[in-house]
Amino acid sequence: MLEIGNIKVPFARMGVIIGKEGTVKARIEEEGKVRLDIDSENATVTIFQKNDPLKALMAMNAVQAIARGFNPEKAMLLFDDSVQLIVISIKEFVNKDAKRIKEIRGRLIGKEGHTREIIEELTGTYISISGNTVSIIGDFISIQYAREAVNMILQGRKHKTVYSYLEKNVGELKFRKMEESFGGS
Repeated sequence: MLEIGNIKVPFARMGVIIGKEGTVKARIEEEGKVRLDIDSENATVTIFQKNDPLKALMAMNAVQAIARGFNPEKAMLLFDDSVQLIVISIKEFVNKDAKRIKEIRGRLIGKEGHTREIIEELTGTYISISGNTVSIIGDFISIQYAREAVNMILQGRKHKTVYSYLEKNVGELKFRKMEESFGGS
């Protein structure tokens, strides 16, 4: 077996990766054709590839998604080769100013989660804001629009501007998805 990587996991997320009676771990191992070695003491997960490198990378993304705050069901979507995960560091936008990181996290989430929900709804993606990162799960087309909306907020743009961008581009997003599903170029 070939070791393909280690993922540092917040202690609070270790139990989620394992799952009740090991069900999540077993499902990732089965879907990804991998073996997961979980080191609870050091909060790391080591991934060993059995035979399929692509599936192993998908398993690594699923573990990373759970570590970044997604529930296992959403993380399992990453075993579809049209779905991907991106992780954006908030620190890159705020020069490691802890107070500013908290502010921006609040702007990304919005009042009662409203901002995050709007971005998710209009783009068809899932977003998790955890620690100093924003993570997005979605298909190749949708994730581009969600990433742009998140970047706009991280750059300090007004929510109204971000919502206008999304509403303006929702038609194009749907068209591009339809075009792709019919094998268009």
